[in-house]
Amino acid sequence: MARPVIGVIGNYHNLENRFSVQLAGQNNLQAVADVADALPLIFAGNPAITDIADLLAVVDGVLLTGARANVHPVRFGAAPDPKHEPYDEDRDSVALALIEACLEKSVPLFGICRGFQEMNVAGGGSLHPEIRELPGRMNHRMPRLETGEIHPDPEVVFADRHDVRLTPDGVFARILGRDLIRVNSLHGQGILDVGERIVAEGVAEDGTIEAIRVRDAAGFALGVQWHAEYDPQTNPVNRSLFEAFGDAVRAYKQRR
Repeated sequence: MARPVIGVIGNYHNLENRFSVQLAGQNNLQAVADVADALPLIFAGNPAITDIADLLAVVDGVLLTGARANVHPVRFGAAPDPKHEPYDEDRDSVALALIEACLEKSVPLFGICRGFQEMNVAGGGSLHPEIRELPGRMNHRMPRLETGEIHPDPEVVFADRHDVRLTPDGVFARILGRDLIRVNSLHGQGILDVGERIVAEGVAEDGTIEAIRVRDAAGFALGVQWHAEYDPQTNPVNRSLFEAFGDAVRAYKQRR
């Protein structure tokens, strides 16, 4: 039997200042193929190209990945600021509508970093453009050298940096078999107000929300702030999440 198909959202990039392209990170695709045991299929984060109904007729699950661009503040009633650019409003349009469609049809949905933030916005919540600016919060952005440049070693950038306390007997705790995990941290934007349809199940030691589920979702609908796609082949926490996502995708494929 053919493997299930997981749609992986693309992000707009202007390549070499000449070519408009839609890109998806290799680690996301590899995590889907290696750990979720599914075929990754990149789709455009552009409403002029991607028809959601047609997409959901093809895929058995959706992965909303991280991205360089922030969710545009107009989506949660805040004012934009040039210092928080870039934005990708086309992706906002596709992702937010797609989340609603996935929930309506019980299509398995996994959000990572920006995808996690999109799920909160779709659920009625808001975001802060620089979570580290809130009192008592740590710097969640990726490590940098003293020169200000991003650290050149990916193992340093994606190293586990802080703990996340999970809701006892919650969905995440049951999947992971524990109430305390340690994760990487590479984000500026983060959840400010939790959406009415969102349940926070994981909180960092500084109070930053790191793991969510959609309230009363009929299927798999989870999001994480950290980059679970980086090392699920070797990291037991991230492996368990992608395996659970893969199980949900296979079950959905069989049902339909």
